[in-house]
Amino acid sequence: MKNMGDMLLTRAPFSEIVMGNTALVRAMIESGTRVVTSYPGSPTPEIATAIKSIPLEQRPFYFEFSTNEKVATEVAFGASLNGHLATVFFKSVGLNVAADSFVQLSLLNLIGGMVIVLGDDPGANSSQNEQDNRHYAYMSYTPILEPANPAEVYTFYKEAAALAKTMGKAVILRLTTHVCHAKERVAFTGWTPPELPDNTPRFDSANGPYIPLVAAVFPKKRKTLEDLQRIEQWVDERSLHRTIDNGSPRGIIVSGMVYLSVQDVLAPLAEKPDILKLAMTYPLPARTIVDFLAAHQEVKVMEELDDTLEKEVKALAYDHQLTTKIWGKATVEDWIGEYTPDKVHDILNRTWPESIPPRTTFVAATVPVPVRPAQMCPGCGHRSAFHAIKQALPGDGTITVADIGCHTLGFQEPYKMGEVLLCMGASPGIGAGLSLFNTTRKVVAFLGDSTFFHAGIPGIINALFNKHNLTLVLMENGTTAMTGHQDHAASGRNFNEVTEAIPVRRVLEGLGVKHIFETDTYKQQELAEMMRQAMALDAFNVVIARHPCMLLFARQQRKKSGFTPHPVTIDQEQCAKIHTCVQEFACPSFSRAADGTVTVNRELCIGDGSCIQTCPTKAITR
Repeated sequence: MKNMGDMLLTRAPFSEIVMGNTALVRAMIESGTRVVTSYPGSPTPEIATAIKSIPLEQRPFYFEFSTNEKVATEVAFGASLNGHLATVFFKSVGLNVAADSFVQLSLLNLIGGMVIVLGDDPGANSSQNEQDNRHYAYMSYTPILEPANPAEVYTFYKEAAALAKTMGKAVILRLTTHVCHAKERVAFTGWTPPELPDNTPRFDSANGPYIPLVAAVFPKKRKTLEDLQRIEQWVDERSLHRTIDNGSPRGIIVSGMVYLSVQDVLAPLAEKPDILKLAMTYPLPARTIVDFLAAHQEVKVMEELDDTLEKEVKALAYDHQLTTKIWGKATVEDWIGEYTPDKVHDILNRTWPESIPPRTTFVAATVPVPVRPAQMCPGCGHRSAFHAIKQALPGDGTITVADIGCHTLGFQEPYKMGEVLLCMGASPGIGAGLSLFNTTRKVVAFLGDSTFFHAGIPGIINALFNKHNLTLVLMENGTTAMTGHQDHAASGRNFNEVTEAIPVRRVLEGLGVKHIFETDTYKQQELAEMMRQAMALDAFNVVIARHPCMLLFARQQRKKSGFTPHPVTIDQEQCAKIHTCVQEFACPSFSRAADGTVTVNRELCIGDGSCIQTCPTKAITR
C-alpha cells in the first residue's frame, strides 16, 4: 500500500483496506469539501491522523483543531455561509458543547452545505456516558445518516455532502465507535482536483435571514419542516434504504452497525427474517416502513441505546391501523451497551426462541482474568503531582474535584484525588459551589491545560467575579494528551504550523488572578509546600503544576538516533521494603514479589527518575 497521504490523493479508482475514519477523509476529498474543523475526542481523532498524512501544500481543504466543539461548529458554519462545503467532527459528548449553535443550523440557509460527523459511543468505550445523539436530530430537525461499515462511511458522507449542498442544509453523519475503527476493503472512485479552486466568498445576507429575531422564527421553522419532507423523498429516490427479502412473515428493522451484528446472527439459519436496513433514521422513510410492516406478521426493531426508532415505528403502525406485532426493547439490558453479535443473538433468541436457538459457541473463561484498570503512564507528571499534593492536604477531609483529562485517573488508588466529575471545564464551577457555606473543609479543583482553553476559563472568571474560595491546580503538560497529543493554544503550534503560544499564566494574570504559584511536578517537595501556602489563603488561587507529557516526550526521544533509556534500579541492600514506591507513588514500572522484594520492569521504566525522591531509604538509583 502507498503511504496514507498518497493513497488519499490517488486520482484513479482504486480499492484499499482502510478504517472508517480514513474512508471518511477520502470521501471529503471526492466531495469537494473545502473547510474541516474539529475538537479531538475518541472515536474520531484518526480522522485528523489521516488528514495529517496529506502534506499541507497538497491538502485540498483547510483543517483546524478549534479550541472547543462549539467554536469548531461555528467556524464550519461561517465557511458554509461563504459558499464552501464544510464539515465539523467530534465525539458524542462534544455535541453537548456545540449544542447552543448546532440547534440553530437547520433553520438557516447554508449555501455551501455542512456535514456534522458525530462519533457516538455505545458501550462508553471512551466517554462518560452512552448518550444517544439521535435525540439531538429530532430536537433540531436535522437529518441523520447512519453508516454500518467503512464502505458506507465513504458512500454516506458523499450522500450527506450532496444533500447538504443541494438543499443548503446541515446533515448529521452518525458514526459509532466500531464503525469509526472497523477496517474493510473499500472501492473508491476516481478524483480530479479542480485546476483553480473556487475561493470566491459568496456570503449575502439576502440568503438569510441569519438574525434570529422573533418575527423570523416561525417562517424559518415552517420551511425547515417542509424541507424534511423533501429530504425524506430525496433519500428514497437515491435508494439508500435496503430491504433484504428472505420470504419470511417476520422482519427486522435496523440501522447502522447493528445491521452487521444481525447478519452475523442470521447467517447460519436456514429460515431468516426479512430485514429493512435504514440509511437515514431522521426523517424516517414513513412509506417504506409502513409497507414493510404491512407485509409482515411480526417485526423486531433492533437499535442500540434508546428506543428512538421503536417509538416512531410503533406510532406509524398505530396511525395506519396496522395489526403487525412490533417487538421492541424488553429489558433494561437492551438499553445498555453495544449491540455486538452475542448480544443481538440473545435478544433475538428471547424474541423468537423457536427460530433463533441459544448460543452454543460461547465458551466460559477457565482462567480468571485480573482487572486491569486504566492508569497513568510511567513518568507521568500527574503522578508526581498527586503524590506531592496528597502529602500537603490537611487531614480535615479536603474536597477534591476532578475534570476531564489523563489526570482524571487521579481518583483511583492510591491517590484518591478528584471525587466528583461532570464534563470538560466544570471543575472550577463545581469547586465554587462546594466552597459555599463551607468554613471547615478546603476545596481543591483540578484542570488540564487543554481543558483550560476548551471550557475552563468561564468558571475561573466566575470564581474571581464572585470571590469564591478554592484552590485550582492547573495540570499543564503542553498537549491534549488523552486523545492523542493534539496541540492546543499554549503549545506553540496549531495543526498546520508554528504559532505564538498563549501562555496559561499570562491568561490567568490577564483575568486578574492575584495568587498564582508555579512549579514542575517533579519538584515534589516544592509543589507540596506551594499547595500548603495556596490552601492557607482565603481567596481563589491557582497552582500551576507543570511537566511535559512523558509519553509524548519519550516517543520524541526514541526518534532521535542513539537515544537509549536508562531505567532506574533498586538497591536491594538499601531497600527496607517500606513499599512507598509501590503503594503510594504507584508507578506501574515497580513490581512487588510475594516476599516483599521490589524490582523494576525495564520494559516499562523510561528512566525519568521522578520516583527516586519518593523512597525513604534512597534505594532507588539510576
